[in-house]
Amino acid sequence: MAGIARSTGVSQKWLQDYVNNKYASIERTVKVKPKKKVRLNVECDELWSFVDCQENKQWVWLAMDRETREIIGVYIGARSEEGAKQLWNYLPFVYRQCAVCYTDFWAAYACVFPSLRHQPVGKESGKTNHIERFNNTLRQRVFPIVITTISFSKKLENHIGAIWYFVHHDNYVLSE
Repeated sequence: MAGIARSTGVSQKWLQDYVNNKYASIERTVKVKPKKKVRLNVECDELWSFVDCQENKQWVWLAMDRETREIIGVYIGARSEEGAKQLWNYLPFVYRQCAVCYTDFWAAYACVFPSLRHQPVGKESGKTNHIERFNNTLRQRVFPIVITTISFSKKLENHIGAIWYFVHHDNYVLSE
């Protein structure tokens, strides 16, 4: 931030306020292209990051349409049964009704996702490759989603805003 402020000639406070306002105004739901009621395939995964200190872990739960690569569900919170439930609830209705969700073997998925809609698989199956790749891209391009202390969010709202900003941008690029 200091480098951006210096090179653009704005104050760091102004830039931080601008970023805070931008992240606060980002919509916290995904817009998904309409889908027909046919068998859909969804890849689900979660990744962790932290806010302010490593003890304050935040889990990012994501669901991706396997064919279109759209992110269709996002939840940021605890890695628990409640987190899996929130991800399931954020999925558009047509996916909850018609999709098979491929996940890892994390027990929370099996507790929440209906058995007809859930298929736990190992990484070697290739059924979660796209969401795993997206998670890597998210870590590389969104500075707060790191696992070391070099660069991290100090404010939960900005952390969540940065993730949502990236998700919306990625879905927009896919729709072009």
